[in-house]
Amino acid sequence: IEVIAMGFEWSEGPVWDKAENRLLFSDVPTNTVYQWSEKDGLGVFLKASGYTGPSGYGNEPGSNGLTFDNKGRLLSCEHGDRRVSVLTTNGGGKMTVADRYKGKRFNSPNDVCVHPNDTIFFTDPPYGLPKKEKDPRRESSIFGVYSISPEGVVSVVDGTMERPNGITLSPDSKTLYVAQSQGGKAWLVSYPLDASGKVAGDRKLLYDATPLSEKDPGMPDGLKTDQQGNIWCTGPGGVMVISADGKLLGRILTGHRTANCAFGDDGSTLYMTADYYIVRIKTSVKGTGF
Repeated sequence: IEVIAMGFEWSEGPVWDKAENRLLFSDVPTNTVYQWSEKDGLGVFLKASGYTGPSGYGNEPGSNGLTFDNKGRLLSCEHGDRRVSVLTTNGGGKMTVADRYKGKRFNSPNDVCVHPNDTIFFTDPPYGLPKKEKDPRRESSIFGVYSISPEGVVSVVDGTMERPNGITLSPDSKTLYVAQSQGGKAWLVSYPLDASGKVAGDRKLLYDATPLSEKDPGMPDGLKTDQQGNIWCTGPGGVMVISADGKLLGRILTGHRTANCAFGDDGSTLYMTADYYIVRIKTSVKGTGF
């Protein structure tokens, strides 16, 4: 495992920017998105990445999960501004994609993925609210998994989870995966999707990481898939590699709480946000989308 950058408060949300050959990632407490490339090293990509209000909004005001939509625009889950935003490509700054459901504001959107038909899926736990689930600013009664249709209609995919967190799609986009970071219920779950990106069946518990979470630091969090359909799930001790039928194939032990991961370079490097560090490791399979 190679350390490529360090000195962050809580690194999160890595995404590989193919157009610019660089890694983008969030440092949630400092409200910053950084960029890193082999050529130029580390630099600031965006300040006030997730909160643009008056100073002082809890410990985690910044952006969290990042991904690119099918037009190559950067989507961000913003804790402090409590929305999913898109960074316009014409210099027009950020626009809100969604910030509420049925008139009630989201808690703190956490992670995001995009279906080939442009449906956006994201999770909305309370981690970014200054007082978490007890925050007086909280409006939503659920910690939801949501979808946003290409027309901008927000729907609840699952309103029964306690701490939905990482989210990703299978390579064929027929399965949605969600991680839950809840003590005693440290789960990776799956939902079958139809061709239109709608949930077409019951939630399934794919892997229960609770026993591992009682031994090693961290909870199931960020998710990515590889081209063989395996799920790379950050969690206890580092990263777990889980097959599509729910078998633990192996683990990458980082020694630090590891929040998220993303394939980069030619698809056979896994970048991981591990607390204070950004690290990477070569993989024998390529990530989905390469």
